[in-house]
Amino acid sequence: MASLTHPTHHMTPIATASARQRALLALLFLGVAVSYGCSSYAATTSGAEPLAPPAVTPPGLQVTPPTPDPRVGLASGMFDAGEAIWNLELLSTTPPPEEFVGAMNSDLAFTGKYAIQGNFNGIQVWDISDPANPVSVVTHVCPASQSDVSVYGNLLFVSGEDLSARLDCGDEGVREQVSHARLRGIRIFDISAIASPEYVANVQTCRGSHTHTVLEHPGDEENVYIYVSGSSSVRPSEELSGCSALSPEEDPNSSLFRIEVIRVPVDNPGAAAIVTSPRIFQDLVAPETHGPAPGDIAAMEQAMARMEERRRAREEERKTRAREARERGDFVVEAADLVVTLSAAEAGDRLDSIVAARGGEGPPAAADSVALRDQLEATRRASMPAAITPMGTRRAQPADGPRPGPTQCHDITVYPAIGLAGGACGGYGLLLDISDPANPFRLDAVADSNFAYWHSATFSNDGSKILFTDEWGGGLAPKCRVDDPMEWGANAIFTIEDGTMVFQSYFKLPAAQTTLENCVAHNGSLIPVPGRDIMIQGWYQGGISLIDWTDPRNPVEIAYHDRGPFNGERMQAAGSWSVYWYNGVIVNSEIARGLDIFQLVTSEALTQNEIDAANSVRLKHLNSQGQPVYEWPATFALARAYLDQLERWVGLPGEEIASARAQLAAGERASGTARGDALRSLARSLNTHAENAAQSDRIRKLADAVQRLADGGD
Repeated sequence: MASLTHPTHHMTPIATASARQRALLALLFLGVAVSYGCSSYAATTSGAEPLAPPAVTPPGLQVTPPTPDPRVGLASGMFDAGEAIWNLELLSTTPPPEEFVGAMNSDLAFTGKYAIQGNFNGIQVWDISDPANPVSVVTHVCPASQSDVSVYGNLLFVSGEDLSARLDCGDEGVREQVSHARLRGIRIFDISAIASPEYVANVQTCRGSHTHTVLEHPGDEENVYIYVSGSSSVRPSEELSGCSALSPEEDPNSSLFRIEVIRVPVDNPGAAAIVTSPRIFQDLVAPETHGPAPGDIAAMEQAMARMEERRRAREEERKTRAREARERGDFVVEAADLVVTLSAAEAGDRLDSIVAARGGEGPPAAADSVALRDQLEATRRASMPAAITPMGTRRAQPADGPRPGPTQCHDITVYPAIGLAGGACGGYGLLLDISDPANPFRLDAVADSNFAYWHSATFSNDGSKILFTDEWGGGLAPKCRVDDPMEWGANAIFTIEDGTMVFQSYFKLPAAQTTLENCVAHNGSLIPVPGRDIMIQGWYQGGISLIDWTDPRNPVEIAYHDRGPFNGERMQAAGSWSVYWYNGVIVNSEIARGLDIFQLVTSEALTQNEIDAANSVRLKHLNSQGQPVYEWPATFALARAYLDQLERWVGLPGEEIASARAQLAAGERASGTARGDALRSLARSLNTHAENAAQSDRIRKLADAVQRLADGGD
């Protein structure tokens, strides 16, 4: 890895977690179910220097990946590319429906047995109850960019941002600069009959919805909230009243430097409306950024060399045309790389007209030749196409002083159980308080010159850490080349300490990709392996990667799947847009190739007990930007998973682990009172061991799992 540049913690107002919130985090860490209540905060300021890293837990995960890395050098192909897989099992690969072939698949949401896949042409619903054979339920054509999707109950929310999306879901586009047929915002569908989505409402926004986040607030069951992140130009006020691209100094109601909060009454989604527009970017200034990578510099130099070669060729051609024209006796005007010629006869007539217009007599003078040249040059300029004026009013101009920071977020991940959100907002990563869902406010902001574009965020299950991704290059560029810095286009991991984010480390896909593969950090989610922070993540044409970041200072890749370039001759967008764990399977939205479904397999980094415990978690629905608390039912697999971890990381002496396994097995064989007594005895013994142990938290989690089994679990 190249040398690291630590993020700059800007001196902005933050809040310190209340005692109640810290207690809730502690309970979450122990795997106890909690509900979040509003908390009071005391203001302070963030420190400029990172704090000392926390104690390492676990102490060094050891894995032995295949060498050489089989992801390097894979053959290209649309549906027949070379593949490499390690510590995962591919259950199915399903191509996109005919209507969506050639259009990009985007994000995923889940409800019941269904996976809902966004596409720039609409939405696709899959029945994944048999993950080896997904079944298409409906292909709903409704074009928009990006068609990111979220669900809540019987409601489906879909983002739209581009200028061609129509309110009526038509595919003919919108050609007018101002049109009331245009959709830029959130579409709302009723999916009570999921095979026949009913379009029931929309909420228009000034910048559209690039992405959105559904917030299910624990204190409000009558409404669901949507945080809208729009990154396009501001639409004209003639199209949507109140839209303004002026700076906040010029217009306090500017559409810039804010997000939109939509409140959706669950029983009356047609009444959905924007209720607030929080300015969570207030006072942020433009952060420092890095320059181009070695590969980009080389590509620019090659492009400049090609341009210079073409310029010289045009110059030689121009000189040749001018020389030949003069040899014919033509009138010649040379301007830049353009040659304008008039035959001698036509030039004579034009010059005679110029002489007559000035009332002169006799042959043309030198000034008349200059006038003719000016006329020809003016005619040439008039024939050039006019510059295109973008939609919307004029852009906000920075005031005197530092340039302003980001005007929008790309993505916001809410974690309602702890009242926090992570905002990935272009030049910054933000930590937000969402205890009042309609009025989120900023607690902390971090910037990093190694990051080009803060794209998305994921919390650890206990809320003590947050991981941000950097979409350097915008997702359509090759940013995993062999000479690209490992800190660019990567993940950045922070601990959350007293309301501030403290940098710990970077992680980037370790397998170099080709210049024909768009590759950079993108969307993923936690997998509920108890006692660990394990995340599955998409890297576009870098494939998918399973990362253990339990130790925030030492993230480790423990599994992957990758394909070769989609097109072996030129760059063409493909790869994993997003990949998420849902009820025992890992579902991947492949931009060009459709839908992949995987499952975990045992390895040196993951035992069957850990996998079984993860798969015991069952969700009714999942929106990746609305992070749920993972809670594990009391099962013997859960207890054995903690024992496996204590053995892996030497949390107890070998003889005590063997004894605990034997007692657990005896308790499982027993029944009734005998089972309860045996398991309670084991739980008491484990709690005693935890008092002075290095991994006391893990031992207490094990004791809690055993106690719950004694009280009537599996």
